[in-house]
Amino acid sequence: MTKITWKPGTLLAPVPPALISCGTLEKPNVMTAAWTGIIASDPAMTYVSIRPSRYSHKLIKDSGEFVINLTHLPLVKAADWCGVKSGKNVDKFKEMGLTASPCSQIKAPQIEEAPVSLECKVKSVTNYGTHDMFLAEIVAVDVDDKYIDEDGKLWLEKAGLIAYVHGFYYTLGRKIGKFGFSVEKNPKKVKEKDFEPKEKTAKTKIITPPKKKNIGKRKKAY
Repeated sequence: MTKITWKPGTLLAPVPPALISCGTLEKPNVMTAAWTGIIASDPAMTYVSIRPSRYSHKLIKDSGEFVINLTHLPLVKAADWCGVKSGKNVDKFKEMGLTASPCSQIKAPQIEEAPVSLECKVKSVTNYGTHDMFLAEIVAVDVDDKYIDEDGKLWLEKAGLIAYVHGFYYTLGRKIGKFGFSVEKNPKKVKEKDFEPKEKTAKTKIITPPKKKNIGKRKKAY
């Protein structure tokens, strides 16, 4: 194998094409950012890097809040569209049919259609040349309950999450192994439990028709 050395660049993949929502419930905005990730687990810390010229940059800097919404297959078009359009000129939520829902710990809206939304409070803003990095604490996580089974386990792999690789979007492939599988001495050969998320449906109200009364022959009504 021969490797060719290139100049420094951002060739890190795959990355999540996350939908970053900000603003308010009354005037929500959303942008797409792949430069986001986890900094620490306790406290739960994350970041998002945004160019100062972006419309969302000022909204997040002024409010000190934003939400990282994970993208799955039904949201991939919105993720792409929101990455090329500016909220300065168009209502992205309206155009993409997204629903701005309230968060539990911050005033910024989350995207109701996203399988997972991370509520974030900005701790610091640091400039790194072309981008500002917003370091933030994750203060709450909102999960679509259709991916949670009766035992309370989250089956996030069933959400159909999207990855972004060198300009293209991909769905995740087959499962290879769980964390730590490479050091298991005596892996148990047990049939793994499976889970299929159920689509939410509106509750049907059952109406019992009234009993017919024997009142003789009726005229037909048209």
